Amino acid sequence: MKLDKYIADTGYTSRRKASQLLEEKKVLVNGKVATFKTEFRDGDSILIEGKELIVKPVVPTYIIYNKPKGIECTSEKIADNIIDAIGHEQNIYPVGRLDKDSEGLILLTNHREIMDKITNSENNHEKEYIVTLNLPVRKQFLKEISEGIEILGEKTKPCIVSLEPNAKRIFRITLTQGLNRQIRRMCNAYDYQVIKLQRVRVMNIKLGKLKLGEWRDLTQEELKELFASLN
Repeated sequence: MKLDKYIADTGYTSRRKASQLLEEKKVLVNGKVATFKTEFRDGDSILIEGKELIVKPVVPTYIIYNKPKGIECTSEKIADNIIDAIGHEQNIYPVGRLDKDSEGLILLTNHREIMDKITNSENNHEKEYIVTLNLPVRKQFLKEISEGIEILGEKTKPCIVSLEPNAKRIFRITLTQGLNRQIRRMCNAYDYQVIKLQRVRVMNIKLGKLKLGEWRDLTQEELKELFASLN
C-alpha cells in the first residue's frame, strides 16, 4: 500500500498532509527516509517527525455530532478541527462537510465505504436544514429555489422548502445535493443574509434533542435503516 494512503487510513492525518510530510522528509520507515515510492508492508516501523506511528485496533464506529459554529469539518491537524473537538478513541472521519459558520448534525465513522455512498450526490440522499434569514421570507423566493436556480455555473436540483410555523424569517429546506455553501449562495442570490444555518437530518438520522457540542452513537435501529437505504 502507498505510504501516504496508509498514514491517512490510520487516522493520523489527511492523505494530502501525509504527502506533504513525505515531501518534507519527515517520515522514516525502518530507519530510512521515506519517499512517495515507499510502500507500507506489515511489520514496518514508521516514525513521523520522530514519533512512532501507533495504529489502534479498529472498532466499527458510527456517531452523530451536533457541531457548534466555529468547528472545522476536517481531520487535518488545524485549530478547532472536528476530530479534536470530539476526542473519540477511534480514528473517525466526518461524512461530508458542514461549513465552519454552520451548526448541527454531522455523521462521523471509520467505515470508508459508507462515507462514499452517503456523500455521492448521484445517490440523492436527503439532508434537511433549518435556515434563519435577516429579512422575512418571500413566497416567490421559496418557490424559485424549490424549482432550482443558477449558482456556481449550474442549476440546483429541485428541493423541498417550507416556511416554519409562526416564523417570518425561518424556513426549512431538504436537499439531495451538496454544492459548496449551496444554501448560503441560494439565499445570497435573492439578497438575503443567512443568520443561522442548522442541519437537523441526514437521511434517516435526526438531530433530535442532542445538545450543541455533544455526540452519540447511532442506535442499532438507525444503523439497520441506514444500511438498508445504501444497498
